[in-house]
Amino acid sequence: MSATLLTPPDLLDDVLGVSEGDAIDAVRRSRPAARENTQATLTALFALEDGADGADVPTLAERLAVATFVVGLHGESPLLAVYAADLDPEVRDVVTGLVAQAVRPGPFGVYREPGLAEESVEGPRWAAPTDALGPRLAAALTHAALLVQRPRESSPQALAALLAAGWSRTEIVTLSQLVAFLTYQVRVVAGLAVLKESRS
Repeated sequence: MSATLLTPPDLLDDVLGVSEGDAIDAVRRSRPAARENTQATLTALFALEDGADGADVPTLAERLAVATFVVGLHGESPLLAVYAADLDPEVRDVVTGLVAQAVRPGPFGVYREPGLAEESVEGPRWAAPTDALGPRLAAALTHAALLVQRPRESSPQALAALLAAGWSRTEIVTLSQLVAFLTYQVRVVAGLAVLKESRS
């Protein structure tokens, strides 16, 4: 793991160029629990090394690949370079190429609940090819795209596809937590960037 991701006291301050005492620092310090828990969640998701204490978690390479993919799906973000920095260059090229293929306007999807049927919006589904990344990582990226773009279509069948690709139930929980956190993190960075721009 490079120093980029976990070494800064606060990753969001680092990528946004926040300085102690400036306007964005004041905003973030007004919500200390949110600030501290955001960084603590990042650490919990990425600090654990592969095989540490027999932990049943995706490998660090898988977590970084999923992070790069998910951040890429959300559009331009300074977080993309952070997560991509530690990826194997060949994997990074494949993942960023897949982002370009997978990006869709959204969210969209079909609700299973009859009462919500009128709010369903159709759109093109995407699944990661297995040839370049293997079935396990391809299944993870396909699942990540599902959660980001059409979470209303999450289903037991989607989880079964991960199990069939070799993901354990514990790893699937971590994968889903990772996607949820990254979506939150991207939005916080985007919002603070707009606020910073408005005050400059």
